[in-house]
Amino acid sequence: MTAFVQDKPAIEKGLFGGEELVPEELTQICMGKIIKEKFPNLDEEDQEAVRQHAIAALNLVQQAKKELIGGNGGGQASNTSLIDGVRKFALSVTELDIDLIDRINPFGEAYAILAKAMNEERLKQVAEVIAAKRTTLTPEEAKDLAVRAFRFKKERGRLPSATSQDAWEKRMAEAAAAFVRFKDEGRYV
Repeated sequence: MTAFVQDKPAIEKGLFGGEELVPEELTQICMGKIIKEKFPNLDEEDQEAVRQHAIAALNLVQQAKKELIGGNGGGQASNTSLIDGVRKFALSVTELDIDLIDRINPFGEAYAILAKAMNEERLKQVAEVIAAKRTTLTPEEAKDLAVRAFRFKKERGRLPSATSQDAWEKRMAEAAAAFVRFKDEGRYV
């Protein structure tokens, strides 16, 4: 579980995957890959059992925390309230379906914490940087779209936003960030 919550690509997908995030990609693919690396001597069935156990444990802690926060009205918690929350949630754990557990984003709570800790502008900047890293643009395409993003800024007085509802604006913002990254990496002469 530690390797999973410290896996940079998994964290980026979990925190900033947006609407296109499919939690099963995190819980099955990313966690599955980590389990195979950590336990190569186990057969596939045992690796899947370890994966399911780890995801269930992560979700158990998240659900217990929700019970803890919801149960005491957000006020001062007693010393045993986390244990009480785990116990209350664990009573129904035998009724859980692993397919439902796989559909929960294990980083959903972390995003909520980040959203509280950062202002909206800073959170958007972080999302834009991560979106630029996962772009499939070539350096030439990024350059062409960055020129269009510059025109967009001149016309509208602001840079295109990677969190915009407009797909074209979003694409220009991703390309502009990718262009800067390509330039920093020395891909342009």
